[in-house]
Amino acid sequence: MADRIMKVNAYTTFDLLDGTVEGQGFDEEALAVLNVTAPRENPDHVSLQLEMDNTQLDSVKPHADSVTLSAAQARELAAELEEYADKVEAAQSE
Repeated sequence: MADRIMKVNAYTTFDLLDGTVEGQGFDEEALAVLNVTAPRENPDHVSLQLEMDNTQLDSVKPHADSVTLSAAQARELAAELEEYADKVEAAQSE
């Protein structure tokens, strides 16, 4: 990914995932980086960051999106991910 906004290194949670950008009148696919972090000192939140490979997109300017979650919200998201992962695994094993 050229001109990255997010710092991507060996500690990045996921890099090179399949992503989709949807908007009014467009739908594009691109590689994506997804990262979960918390401040190193006095952590008071969890950050979820997403950046699409801007070399594969024509409809949006280079950018990264970020969401700040409380510890409770991060746990709720983790529980939802577990639930849907179980559904996917169950469907694939049938």
